[in-house]
Amino acid sequence: MKSKLLLLLACGIFTTSCISVRTKSKRTIVKQETYTPIDQELYNTIVALDKRFFDAYNTCDLKTQAELISEDLEFFHDQGGLATSKTQIMEAMKNNVCGKVTRTLIEGTTEVYPIPGYGAVQLGTHKFFNNQEPNAKQIPSKFVTVWKNDNGIWTMTRIISTHKS
Repeated sequence: MKSKLLLLLACGIFTTSCISVRTKSKRTIVKQETYTPIDQELYNTIVALDKRFFDAYNTCDLKTQAELISEDLEFFHDQGGLATSKTQIMEAMKNNVCGKVTRTLIEGTTEVYPIPGYGAVQLGTHKFFNNQEPNAKQIPSKFVTVWKNDNGIWTMTRIISTHKS
């Protein structure tokens, strides 16, 4: 009788702990909501600017790239550190990117939020392809771009780029 009671008690404790674990894990699941632009016109503008910049990036159009980069750019890269010289960034693109690397935006990942009195912030995911290493795995990476609107002239002032490895 005592062993049956202990067995029932053990089963009860085990069942209760399983229910508790299951309940806790359900609470930690966060459903990803579908993104809807706050301002569709702003969203369209930033997506077009992103496309313009990376079309230029992919075709080595340094003039267009330079037009879209602010003189006071801060470019934060999780592997390369901080770069603040537009001249150095343009030189690096000319020497290390032109004809060697292309970027693809992952469709459906772009989010744009207004920054009142300044411009907008863009979040997204993209992939880079290094044609010098054609067998290299293309890994999606996250980015954040802060766009400044100066009387209708849009430039990138802050870029944060991460690369998963």
